Amino acid sequence: MQITGLETVPVEVPVKRHGEPYGIAPYVGGNRIRSLPDSLTFEEALKANDEATEAGKKLLVKLETDEGIDGWGEVKVPTMRAGQVLIEELVEPAVVGRDVTEVEALVDEFGSFSTMYYTDVTSYIGAVEMAMWDAHGKHLGKPVHELVGGKCRDSVEIAYCLGLLTPEESREYARFARDEGFSVLKTKASRYWRADVDRIQAMHDEVDGELEFRVDPNQLWSFEDAVRFGAALEDRGIYLQYMEQPIRVDSFGSMKNLRNRLRTPIAINEDAYFQRNLTQATSMDAIDAAVVDLVPARGILGMKRLAGIASEFGISLAHHTNFDLGIKNAAKLHTVATTPAFNMAIDSVYYAYEDHILENPLEIEDGRMTVPDEPGLAAVDEAKIEEYRID
Repeated sequence: MQITGLETVPVEVPVKRHGEPYGIAPYVGGNRIRSLPDSLTFEEALKANDEATEAGKKLLVKLETDEGIDGWGEVKVPTMRAGQVLIEELVEPAVVGRDVTEVEALVDEFGSFSTMYYTDVTSYIGAVEMAMWDAHGKHLGKPVHELVGGKCRDSVEIAYCLGLLTPEESREYARFARDEGFSVLKTKASRYWRADVDRIQAMHDEVDGELEFRVDPNQLWSFEDAVRFGAALEDRGIYLQYMEQPIRVDSFGSMKNLRNRLRTPIAINEDAYFQRNLTQATSMDAIDAAVVDLVPARGILGMKRLAGIASEFGISLAHHTNFDLGIKNAAKLHTVATTPAFNMAIDSVYYAYEDHILENPLEIEDGRMTVPDEPGLAAVDEAKIEEYRID
């Protein structure tokens, strides 16, 4: 079954807002307030970003074949038009004419060091690889998890994800997450690290220590601020599940020093998008965990390569979220369910969407998502896709 074309479909699916059950918009991350004046308080910085959520915007990739079976992929892009041009002008000519089973060759051709015309198309290959598995599974009448190793679990634990809020607002969400059956809450962090300490303390106290917490500064902190933040929580008897990418990428020596200074586990995220960086961080004994993502990993096979590195060095694994819609969430579930190296809850905000683009939306119960068993990744609802298509 040969690939005959790629169609790009930009969509925007609305996100539930604060005040609704599972509402998380506006979702403010530390990068949103990085450039604001230092004179602003934490609360003033949050208010300045009151409309900071464009998370539901994604570029879908529809892979067409000569047998009329379509496969679907999903990717977050810097701008819709830029993503469409790169896929249509650079990726599609290299993909059309291939058999949908030639996944390994595609991943290898677009390896972590390769670019086309000095343009990195890694993430777009991840979306196309996702669509190839989807089409191949539909052709065989098999779910993707049967094609990539077989399930070792029927459902996957997910972490409840929360943007920046005040300590009092954060309390409410921590209580809600616990009451809904979640055991892990991930929250963003800001350059106001003292306020972040107070937020974690407030949430920890609200649930009587019944939730584990992950904190993600998105490379925002200096080494010194990361030490202060971690030590302040430890002094209060609060121990995070991990601190995620607190300092910039390619800083493995500093990451190792941070790990040695604190009892708090240290994880990488943006560094883990590169196989060579994960290899270096693990070989230097600089991290405890890695938060990986199958799109920048160039798809499911690329993700399994990263999992092999983590497993070899005894590093714990979780999966990142980028406000993923149903297609990518399904791909994550098929991947994680067939990869024993994933031993931690994965990040997801799938619960926060007002609507879904799958015929059978993914099920969440007691903080776990059920792995789909239908052919391919999961059946898309093309009527819904058209409803949420944007220019």
